[in-house]
Order: sequence, then structure tokens, then C-alpha cells
Amino acid sequence: MIPVTEFRNFATEHNPQFRVLKPWWDVFSEYLCIAMLMIGVFGCTLQLTQEKISCLPSHFSSPTPEAIDCSHISRYAENETWEQHAPAVQPLNPVLHEVHGRKNNLDIHQYVFVNHYCYERAVHWYGKYFPYLVVIHTMIFMVTSSFWFKFPGTSSKIELFVTILGKCFDSPWTTRALSEVSEERGEEKLVTLRRSTILRRSLSEEEEVVGLLRSSSVKSNPEKKNREPQPTVSLLDNKEGEQAKALFEKVKKFRTHVEEADLLYLMYVLQTSLKVFQFLLITVYSAALVSNISIVVRCYVPPELTGFDIYCCNHNKAHLFSKLAYTYICFVGVYGLLCIYSLYWLFHRPLKEFSFEHVRLETGINDIPDVKNDFAFLLHLSDQYDALYSKRFAVFLSEVSESRLRQVNLNYEWTAKKLRARLAKNHAERLELHLLLLPGLPDTVFELPELESLKLEQIPNVTIPSGVVQLAAIRELALVHCPAKLQLAALTHLKEHLKVLRLTFESLELLPTWAYTLQNLEELHLSGPLANDASRGATLESLRELGALRVLTFRSALAKVPPSVADVAAQLQRLAVYNEGCRLQAFSSLKKLAGLTSLELVACGLERIPSAVFSLASLQELDLRDNKLTTVEEILSLQHCRRLTTLRLWHNAITYLPEHVSKLVALETLDVSWNKLHKMPSRLFHCTKLRHLDLSHNKLASLPPEVGILQALQFFSAAFNSLESLPEELFSCKRLKTLALGNNALLSLSPRVAFLPQLVRLELKGNRLDALPPEVGDCPLLKLSGVVVEEDLLELLPPDVRARMSKR
Repeated sequence: MIPVTEFRNFATEHNPQFRVLKPWWDVFSEYLCIAMLMIGVFGCTLQLTQEKISCLPSHFSSPTPEAIDCSHISRYAENETWEQHAPAVQPLNPVLHEVHGRKNNLDIHQYVFVNHYCYERAVHWYGKYFPYLVVIHTMIFMVTSSFWFKFPGTSSKIELFVTILGKCFDSPWTTRALSEVSEERGEEKLVTLRRSTILRRSLSEEEEVVGLLRSSSVKSNPEKKNREPQPTVSLLDNKEGEQAKALFEKVKKFRTHVEEADLLYLMYVLQTSLKVFQFLLITVYSAALVSNISIVVRCYVPPELTGFDIYCCNHNKAHLFSKLAYTYICFVGVYGLLCIYSLYWLFHRPLKEFSFEHVRLETGINDIPDVKNDFAFLLHLSDQYDALYSKRFAVFLSEVSESRLRQVNLNYEWTAKKLRARLAKNHAERLELHLLLLPGLPDTVFELPELESLKLEQIPNVTIPSGVVQLAAIRELALVHCPAKLQLAALTHLKEHLKVLRLTFESLELLPTWAYTLQNLEELHLSGPLANDASRGATLESLRELGALRVLTFRSALAKVPPSVADVAAQLQRLAVYNEGCRLQAFSSLKKLAGLTSLELVACGLERIPSAVFSLASLQELDLRDNKLTTVEEILSLQHCRRLTTLRLWHNAITYLPEHVSKLVALETLDVSWNKLHKMPSRLFHCTKLRHLDLSHNKLASLPPEVGILQALQFFSAAFNSLESLPEELFSCKRLKTLALGNNALLSLSPRVAFLPQLVRLELKGNRLDALPPEVGDCPLLKLSGVVVEEDLLELLPPDVRARMSKR
């Protein structure tokens, strides 16, 4: 005998996790199937283990056998039990007759034959096969109900969904995320209650209480967080954090894969429709045929076999089968009603869309997206099982939740101790922390109160929290391809403390708007495209709020100086434009920068010095590096810049300097290196305040003797030229500290080098010198390490000279 569980396991799904996709009507239907299966198995057992029919011959015969009816047997007096129907008074004179049985003169083999013959010929097929039909129908019901769990196109999606759903439900991160949200929402309610209390207090008490309500949550008020006990939130270890991170990725990929189609929905509709059709078919034919299950059956047997041609047979299981059939029909009816309700649910509700609105309202996680198609249908089914599943699953659909998890893992990996070990001084001698290619900004950064400069590079979607208020020493912030947002408390803190801001971005839309509100900012360095697609003109917002701005730098490809620069004209002192080789054409905004002291126009494609520069009366430094200047005849106009002390014309194509360069009487630094100069004008050396003169990387063959006029000269470089000799007057520059003459064609060095008492560096490497004059040792500050020359030339110096220079 086969146990019922074997049939059930054959027809249904083995995986118990699939129960989350079975709504109550499917569960009820499954139990009905078990009951119907038990009816079928019970009937089959009786059919196989007991006699099916018993036949007795009729002693009457007729040419018309229909005249002989066996139905009188079933209508004969009903048997009554003595206990239930005993008469109240016993008869006084009962009449009793002795009855003798009728002999049929048939042996046992004839009875067996007749029984089998009549069972096959006379009993209606429904009465014979009813138990088997019940088993078959029930098996079809079960297979149809679980078909989508086994169909290749749907089973993989269902199995993956159930696996992910279970992991999301059991994940410690789900508990923590919901606990944190509940904590914040409870705090918001507390703040609302306190505010309503304030409204009922007197004006004298109002100011004292308002100070306690400035923060909207415990997380934004560290002092409050320390004073008030918080609910215990489970901490994630590294393994649990990585598992939760992997779950987020699985949910994303599963959503992308499942939302594309509605195969699961169609399969469920199809199998439910098939069950409804099967229910109707079974109900109709069973109700029509159940009356054919008769207890007494008339049977015709050839008379030559036994001598009798009519037999009256008793179908032993007919009464029981009849009751089981009506019970079965009732079960099928209930099963069918459940299937009809399932169809109503499928077509009445929008099951291809699932809204997490109630979850968003309940948890406060407002970025949980709504889903559609098969993903939505699966969530609707799990909602019928337990709405808590969709609530906990929704945590892994939220980008906010994912960012929180990323933050937890980040804090676990980057401890304050590890970050402190990465602190280093930057070029401005500030203690800087440089973070590169991290998934986010660790909160442990704000546990470094000594931090002065923070550099974030290629870190996506950074939000600087209110914890930055703990960095009291912060003065510099650099964001390199790192779009950042600020919380209100963080913005307030940076407005008060930040002095230097460096922003590198890929598009103008990524330039943070909060950068225009830093009222105490002194330096702003922008690197990235500042022009939109329609116009190459910069579209910067107003810089009017940057009232303390002193230095402004652009690294972009501009067609004109941004007009918004005029907003800070009153206080701006230094402007630098690195234009990536693009031609800068419009300079009208420069004329408004009356207080500008330093101007750098680098790689701007300039062919002439812009006339707007000549109106900058306060200008002290001008750098025109890496342009296309070939002549500087208009240099005469620079005399209007009476404070100009530094002029850098390096990395151009200038072929000569005009004589009127001598008009720049205040000039202290002149750099014309990396040009195409063949000679220097003698009047240049009438700029007697020159202290730094760089003529390197040109085509000079000689130097004018007027170079000796520069008595204030401290640095002189004529390296990488074609000089064969030096004027003796050069050694009259008593304050010269650095003399760079490398890579020329010098044949000798004058002994008058000893007249340079402040010389500390002498570069002669790459010339045609045969020896160095011993007088080199008479320069009191020149050390042997300060002489850059071929090693063999140093060896030719007298030993006492080398010894004397080595001891300095």
C-alpha cells in the first residue's frame, strides 16, 4: 500500500521555502487536494482488497428479460436494530414459520465467473473507476498548482527570489536599518511634542527651551546623544556587512532581470484558469454520473454457462462509493470556488505593479522604488503570506539603505587610527588627509580634530555630514572628481572655517552650488569645463557672497574671462587662468579688477599682451607662460602698471625684446626662458631693481656688458644657450647667489668669479671647459656641493681648494 505522502510529494514542491509564494487560498486548496487524495486512495484500497460484487441467479426466465427486475431486492424491508426499534409490547401469540434455503446447484467456480463477468458487463463504469478518477483528478490538480514551480522558465526566477527574500528577511542589516529609522522617527515625534510644549509656555521660558531643539535628530547633536540613552542597535561584523553588500547587488540584478517580463504572472493565470476549467468539467460529469452508482445490478449471462440467464448482483461498495462521490463533489466545489476567487484576485487587482507607499510611510525610507511585472507579482504573493517580508525586502531596494550599509562597512575598515597614520603635510604646510577611490567618506574622519586639510578624490556621491563640526582646525577642502553634498550643519561650519576650496569636476552641472555661499573663503580653485554646450562662455553663478575671496583660479577652456569675476573685484588679489591651449579672446572683465595684484594667463593662445592688462594699476605679478607670443612691442604700456615687479614671459616664441623694456623701472623678476631670443637689449639692464633674471633655453650667443649694472641681481640663468664667453662685468654683480651657465659653449671661466662673495650655486656642466680657475675657492659661501660641473673638472682643482670648499 502506497502512503498518501508519496502521492503528495510527487505532485507538490519539495522546497518548503516556496510557502511564501502560496496565498491562503492555495494553502487551503492544497489541504483540499490532500483530502480528495485520501478519498481516492481509500476507495482504491477497498476496491483492491475486498470483493467487488456478489451475484445470485434468478429462478425466473422470460423472452423479455426486462420484465424481470431486481430492484425489489433493494426496496425490501429495511433492516432495523432491536435496540433502536423494539416494540413497546411483545406480541402474545407470534406466528413463526420454518424457512428452507433455495438450491441453485452451482459450484464456487461458476459463482466466481459470474461475479467477474457481471462486474465487467453490468456495473456502470463510473461506479467501477470512481476511486481511480478521484486519484487522477487530484493528481492533476496538484501538478497544475505547482507547475510554475517546476517549469524551466519560471522555476529559476522563483527559486532565486525565494532565496534572496529569505536572506533579506534574516539579514542583521535589515533589523539595524529598520531600528535606526524607528529611532529617528521616534526622535522626530519627540521634537514635535517638545515644540508644541514650547508654544504653551510663557515667553520668558521660550528662549531657554528652543536651544534644546535646534537639531532634528539625535545623530545631529553629539552632546544630546551622549546624555540620553539610545536603543541598542545590533552591530555588524565585517562578514555580515559583506553579506549584506552582496545582497544589495543580488537584488539589483534580480530586479533588472525579472522586471523585464511578466512570464510568472501569465503562468499563474494560465494554471489557475486550467484548474477552473477542470473544476467545471469534473463537477458537471460527476454530478451527472454519480446516480449510476447502484447497489443492486441486473446481469445477463448466457444460459449455457450456468443454466440461468438472469442474475441479481449486489455491488458491495456502491453505497460507500456513493457517499464518497458526493463528498468528493463537495470538495471539488469548494476547490473550484477558491480557484474562481483566485482568478478574481488576479484580474481585479493591479498585480503587475507593487507600491511600497505603506512601507515608505511606516519606515520613513522615502527612496524605496515601486516595482512592476513579475517582480511586483512575486511581492504581491509574498504579501498574502506575510506583509513583513515585503517590508524587510524593501530595505534592500533603497539606495539610502545601501549607502548606510556602505558607510558601516567603510567605518569598520577605516578606523581613526588607520586614517591618522595617513596624515601628511601638504604644500601649504597644512596637515592633510588624502582619500582616493573609496566607496564613501568614513565617519571616522571626523574623529581627527587635528585635521587641517581634507582631499577627496574620485569618491562617488559624498555627503559631508554634520560631524564635520568636530574638525575645528579644518581650513582646506579639495574635491577631485568627487561631487559632494553638505548637510546644513556642515555648511554652516564650513562657512565659518574654510579658507581654501579646490574643485575638480567633469561637467558644469557637477559644480556644487554651496561653493558660492562660503562667505569666509579666501581661495577658490576650479578645474573643469566651465562653459555649456551652446556657448563657450563661462556660466558661473554669482560670486557675490564670497566676500573674503582673495585668490581665484580657473583650469578650463574658456573663450572669455567669466563675467562673474567682477562680483569679487573689490577684494580679489590673484587671478589665474589655465586655458589648456584654447584661445582666450575677451578680457573686458579684467578691467574691473582694480585691486588685482597677480595675474596668470597660462596656455591662453595669446599672440599679444592683452590691452586690458595695462589698466590694472595695482598689478605686481604678470605670468604669460605657454602662449603664442612672438613679439612684445606693447610691453611699453606695462609702464602704467607702476607696481609691476614680476614679469614672466617664458615658454613662448619671442624673438627679441624691445629697448623700451627699460621703462619697467620697478621690475624685480624677469623670466624670458624657453623663447627664441638671439640677443638681449642693452637697455634691459637699466632695470636696476632686477633681482631674478632667467634667460635660459634661448639662442643667445653673447651677453651685453651692461649686465654689470644689475647690482641687485641675485639669480641669473643663461643655461642652454650658445654662449662662448662671458662679459667680465657680470662678476661685478656682488649680490649674485645663483649663477646658472650650464649647456653652453664656454671655453673658460674668468678668475673674477672670486668677486662674488654671496655666490652659493654655480652651474657650469655641459660646457667646453678644460679647467676651473682656483679662484673658485675664494667665494666664501660656495661649497663644493654647490658647484655643478663634470666630476673630472672638480678633480683638477688644487687639493687645498677642494678641501677648503668641502669644509664649508
